[in-house]
Amino acid sequence: MEKFNPWEMACHQLDIVAEKINLDKNIHAKLRNCKRALIVSVPIRMDNGQVKVFEGYRVQHNLERGPAKGGIRYHPNVTLDEVKALAMWMTWKCAVVGIPYGGAKGGIICDPTKMSIYEIEKLTRRYTSEISIIIGPEKDIPAPDVNTNPQIMAWIMDTYSMNIGYSAPGVVTGKPIDIGGSQGRMTATGRGAMFVIEEALKYLKMSPKNCTVAVQGFGNVGSATAKFLYDIGCKIVGVTDVSGGIFDKKGINIPRLLEYIEKNPKKTIAGYTEGDFVSDVKKANAELLMMEVDILAPCALENQITKENVGKIKAKIIAEGANGPTTPEADEILHKNGVFILPDVLTNAGGVTVSYFEWVQDLQSHFWELEDIDKELKRIMTKSFKDVLAIAEKEKCDMRLAAYILAVSRVAYAVKLRGIFP
Repeated sequence: MEKFNPWEMACHQLDIVAEKINLDKNIHAKLRNCKRALIVSVPIRMDNGQVKVFEGYRVQHNLERGPAKGGIRYHPNVTLDEVKALAMWMTWKCAVVGIPYGGAKGGIICDPTKMSIYEIEKLTRRYTSEISIIIGPEKDIPAPDVNTNPQIMAWIMDTYSMNIGYSAPGVVTGKPIDIGGSQGRMTATGRGAMFVIEEALKYLKMSPKNCTVAVQGFGNVGSATAKFLYDIGCKIVGVTDVSGGIFDKKGINIPRLLEYIEKNPKKTIAGYTEGDFVSDVKKANAELLMMEVDILAPCALENQITKENVGKIKAKIIAEGANGPTTPEADEILHKNGVFILPDVLTNAGGVTVSYFEWVQDLQSHFWELEDIDKELKRIMTKSFKDVLAIAEKEKCDMRLAAYILAVSRVAYAVKLRGIFP
């Protein structure tokens, strides 16, 4: 299979929009580059006494609309180009939902599944110290991403606070509630995706109760998306994670599956007895993407739907819970085939939206009730869907191009207003 470069893909997406909106060439050149990229060595002493040096990154794509915002991922396949692409996508995501942030992203090349909790803590603290020169509540606010969680955010916050001499809860979002985290943050991306899917179903005159769904990736985003879609009446017929896939035409009982995962020491779906389990991960993912369902939600990693497998996709709606799961070539084919795509920069923006709420709460030392957070999240996600849809209808284009037109126009206007320094 052809190897895709996420940064080239992100730039290609920008180029398409730039041409469509006749973007000023100077602004286009600026947006095609990241503001800064920091590469750090992260040496830590492993449990066996050996010192191992990991490579880490923190990239800030654009700060025109406010401080940088974006997650940190721990994964063996992290690359600088991947982190740059994710930072650019964060810029567009924040602009689509109209929150005052620019895009950033971070990552460490490591396999946390093969590390002890002590090694992960040391890795996190050392990495935080190394990137502390560019992060901060007014500069760049990290958050959880692939293989990172509230505990890791707590260590980042503590390390940063130790270095500056006082507690700075606003330096990260996705923290535990007891140290300045927000209600509803853990499930925000999934809940936001559900609000967007719900609006799409209304627009397409489809009822959630008659919809079948397949979810690729059952981590934080995928499991929450599945749970909220299950709650509004959708039938989840397939899910996959790092251990394999579960398929059940009668519908998977998502609350029961989540309960099982909670009790399973490995926190995976492996061993769940209801439905058919496929242990070959590659086969399970391939099977899931080809399922005849109303909604396919890729909530794993980027580059899952490519020109190689796009012809086999039978879903009517693709709701991108992951960042960049569809390549530009596949995108074109899906659009021609009449598939309604809910792009990542809109669909999974619920996470950064509630992260923004958390940051505001930290800065004000005033915390909101869950009810208020969900209400405000629904308002923003619903409005953003309608804004994107209005552009899609006016320009007679697909939802991704419409979302990019909205985002790039907002960022470009900020660039124009601020000008080029000096």
